[in-house]
Amino acid sequence: MEKIDVEYNEIGTSKVNTEKVWSKIKTGLMYFVLVLGVVITIFPFYYMLVLATKSNAEIFSFPPPLWFGDSFSDNLSRLLSVMPFYRNILNSIFVATVATIATVFFCSLGGYGFAKYDFKYKEKLFFIMLATMMIPGLLSIIPWFIMMTKFGWVNTFKPLIIPGMANAFGIFLMRQFMEDIPDEIIEAARIDGCGEFEIFFRIILPMSLPGLGTLGLLTFLTSWNNYMAALLILQDKAMYTIPVALSKLGGKVDNDWGAQMVGTTLAIAPIIIAFVAASKQFISGITEGATKG
Repeated sequence: MEKIDVEYNEIGTSKVNTEKVWSKIKTGLMYFVLVLGVVITIFPFYYMLVLATKSNAEIFSFPPPLWFGDSFSDNLSRLLSVMPFYRNILNSIFVATVATIATVFFCSLGGYGFAKYDFKYKEKLFFIMLATMMIPGLLSIIPWFIMMTKFGWVNTFKPLIIPGMANAFGIFLMRQFMEDIPDEIIEAARIDGCGEFEIFFRIILPMSLPGLGTLGLLTFLTSWNNYMAALLILQDKAMYTIPVALSKLGGKVDNDWGAQMVGTTLAIAPIIIAFVAASKQFISGITEGATKG
């Protein structure tokens, strides 16, 4: 009996050790896959920075350069000689910032109205609004351009800001967040003498910060990357936003890849800063939005 017990104990110990080994192997593989994913994701950005510091001859040399060079200032000078790129960056920052503020404000107002007010044909109007999201944007690009021309908005920033201030997606997103705000809080504020706008600004908006952060970040990125509308509307180099300016670089600098990489690097820097600044609210908003019914 003692021999049998010893054998069973040895088998049990062996199984435990085997399970520990397999657990370590699985953990190691998981970390390997995660690290590999991080490297694959980051490497294109790193290589872009490397190429921004190289001349054309160095960029096409073999083996490919993997460390920084000393041609960044030369590439930047050539870039600025053919395109007012700093002005283009300011244009994109202005358009994206104003569009974000206006969209967050008006979409939160619309979402609050659909979430907390009862009015005739409320559900039908909301359904019609959502149905507009199924229409491809390119389908309306010609009538949109004709309208902007009739308004006299060609070569201005208005078409990039005003038409999208109260969009269906933003109103829908904010409605989903504001529906879960207890009606008792709003009623208590009304009893205390708060007006509707005071309730909106002092109660509703602070309780909807994750949604506001999510909508703000998505709107900023969408506005920053808006290429088709800006290409059709903006005609002067001084009015170009970043996507249009980058699209013009290929012909302007005769495929000077170093200058183009400098422009691309300067273009993505504000996006990274915006994401880092709003990432907490964005992740919180996505998480909360995923749990709403």
